[in-house]
Amino acid sequence: MNPLGIGVVGAGVISQRAILPHLTQHDVADRVRPVAVCDPVPGRAEMTADHFGLASAYASIEGMLNDPAVEAVTIASPIGLHFEHARLAIEAGRHVHSNKTLATTVEETDLIIARAAEKQVRVVASPGEVLRPQVTRTRQLIADGAIGRLVWGVCGVSLGTYHEEEAERDSAPGGTPINPSWYFKRPGGGPLYDGGVYALHQLTSVLGPAHRVTAMSGMVFPTREFMGEQISSEMDDNTLMLLDFGNGALVVVYATAAGDLGGDFGAGTFFGTEGVIRGLNLNGEPFDFEGRTETLSAPTTDWEVQMRVLPHVVGPHREIPEAHVFEDIMQLVRWVRDGTPSAATAEHARHVIEIIEAAYRSAESGQTQTIETTFQFPPISDGPKTN
Repeated sequence: MNPLGIGVVGAGVISQRAILPHLTQHDVADRVRPVAVCDPVPGRAEMTADHFGLASAYASIEGMLNDPAVEAVTIASPIGLHFEHARLAIEAGRHVHSNKTLATTVEETDLIIARAAEKQVRVVASPGEVLRPQVTRTRQLIADGAIGRLVWGVCGVSLGTYHEEEAERDSAPGGTPINPSWYFKRPGGGPLYDGGVYALHQLTSVLGPAHRVTAMSGMVFPTREFMGEQISSEMDDNTLMLLDFGNGALVVVYATAAGDLGGDFGAGTFFGTEGVIRGLNLNGEPFDFEGRTETLSAPTTDWEVQMRVLPHVVGPHREIPEAHVFEDIMQLVRWVRDGTPSAATAEHARHVIEIIEAAYRSAESGQTQTIETTFQFPPISDGPKTN
C-alpha cells in the first residue's frame, strides 16, 4: 500500500513543534506522508512547507482540499474552527484527525459523525487518553475492586500562562508571531476546552460515561498579554465541576487559571472504601502496567516520557514533543490503511464535549445537568504493544 497522503490544517505551534517533526521521520514514511499545509497568515504555510519538505502550501483549507494528493487531514487550527474544517474535509471525502476538541457543541459533533458515516470516511479525535496503558490499568484496578467500592475522586488541569510563553510563538515561519488570543475567545477558548478536556477524557476512559454534572465557573484574568499586546478574555478561566458516575460515585474536575494538585497531567485520584489510587500509585506503591519499564527514566509527572507506552511512540518519536498527538494521527493512518478501528472515537469526544457544554449551562443556571450522550466503552485488553 502507498503511504497515506496527509494535509496539515494550520501551521501554528502544535504543527511546528510536534505534528510535522513526527510525520517527517523516516520510520513512518512507508505509512504516512505529509504532502501539504495550509495557513491564512501570509508566508507561514510556504515557509513551513519549505522547512519540512512538503510538496504544497495553501492559504486556505479549501485550496488544500482541491489537492488530490491530500487523502486525509490533521486539524491543528484554533478549536473554534475545528468543526468547520472537519466538515469541509469530510464533504471533500477526506479522512479526519482532529486535535482537541473535535467541535465545541454536541450539535456540531452530531453532524460530523453523521456526515462521516454517509461519506464513509474515518474520524479520530484527540486526546486519545483511552489508548494509554496507564489509564486502562487504572480502570482495571477499580473494576477489580482494588480500592473497594469507589466513593469519590478528583482530577484536573491548571494552565496558568502556558500559551503566552510557548517558545515557538515568537519564532514562527514567515516572521509573524503566533498569537495565542484565540485561547481566550469564544468559541472554544478557556482552560476547560483546552486542558480540562484531557482530564475528562482520562476520567471517562476509567469510569465510563458520566450521568450528571454540576458546576461553578468564573473569570480570574479579564485580560492577558502577549508581546506587549493586551488580550481581552471572553471565556471563563476558572471552572470547577462535580460529575456523577452513578452508584454514589462522584468526581471533582477542575480547569483553572492557577493552582494544581500535582501528579501526571490530568491524572485522577480515586478514593475507595478500601484504598486509594493516586496517579500511578495504588495505596502508596507504584502499580504495574504494560510498558511501565519504558517510563522509569523520569518521574510520572514527565508527560513526554509517560507517552512512550503508546503503540506508535518508538524510536525518534520518543524524543519529539507531544507524542500523544502523533499517536492519535497514526491511529487514523492505521484505520484507513488496514481497517483497524481506533478507540479514540468521535463518539467519546462528543460525550466529553457535552460534559463541557453542560458544565457551562449549570454554572449559568445553577441547575444540575443530565448528560444524554454515551460512547462504547472499549474492552480492557492486555494485548502486546505494536509498532
